[in-house]
Amino acid sequence: MLRSALPSHYAAVAQGAAGVALLCFMDAVIKHLVAANDTVVVVFGRYLFAALFAALLWARAGRPSLTIDALKAHGLRGLVISVSAVTFFWSLSALPLVEVIVISFLAPLMMPFTARLMLGERLRPRNVAAGVLGFAGVLVASLGAPAEAASDRRMLGIAAVLIAAVAYSVSMTMLRGRAGKDGPEVIGLLAALIPAAIVALPAFLTGAAPRAGDLPAFALLGLFAAGGMHFLAKAYAGAETQVLAPLEYTALLWAAAIGWFLFGEPVRAPIWAGAAIIIAACFWGAREERAPSPA
Repeated sequence: MLRSALPSHYAAVAQGAAGVALLCFMDAVIKHLVAANDTVVVVFGRYLFAALFAALLWARAGRPSLTIDALKAHGLRGLVISVSAVTFFWSLSALPLVEVIVISFLAPLMMPFTARLMLGERLRPRNVAAGVLGFAGVLVASLGAPAEAASDRRMLGIAAVLIAAVAYSVSMTMLRGRAGKDGPEVIGLLAALIPAAIVALPAFLTGAAPRAGDLPAFALLGLFAAGGMHFLAKAYAGAETQVLAPLEYTALLWAAAIGWFLFGEPVRAPIWAGAAIIIAACFWGAREERAPSPA
């Protein structure tokens, strides 16, 4: 039998990179929506529309069973996701997109350690170093950013991103723990349905219905969200958290490209330098560890 041209390890890395890219486009749509809609309403719309697309993927896969064990595990993960989503979405209304992405890169830096604490994954020096190197690339990319006057809203925005980063690292580690058991279709469906149910009541209590003209953007938001989660679920079923975590840094490249092409924001030279470091860290960290040769 011919071997696949793309080994499963590297297929997982490619799927993880695709998932991160789709979620970056999702972030751009979120930033557009929170400018004119209540944050909790946008969170609810994100998960409601994502649930519709995820349900299609679930049905196409033959409607795999939703076990009690999966519902319990993803119920807890749904709470963590909801905290991460609300704080992250609100931060996008208070800070520039690229700045939010840069601060949120604390999440992949923490993932190898949360995976060690929660899943018992062995910390590999190369993966830890790749995470640190990737974050160094983020710092380089942030050099020369225009200084902004400190404000209470800005400080709250930074605090919100930090809370979101911690919650995101925990949620992705929990995803790794379930990825091999539930499958991407079940994970994608529950990762949308449960947070939608959690934030439904707060969203309705705001009394702020979304604008009719924004409904296509909400649908696009759900499509990006469902697609991104589907690819990430497949990736985390095939590779460890610390291998995939540095891929989160590629979000900076997408944020820069989105700002350039869609919003006409210039890309500073340090961003390109940081991008080169980030890409090198991703390729290095994604390499499969070789077994030690026998004595």
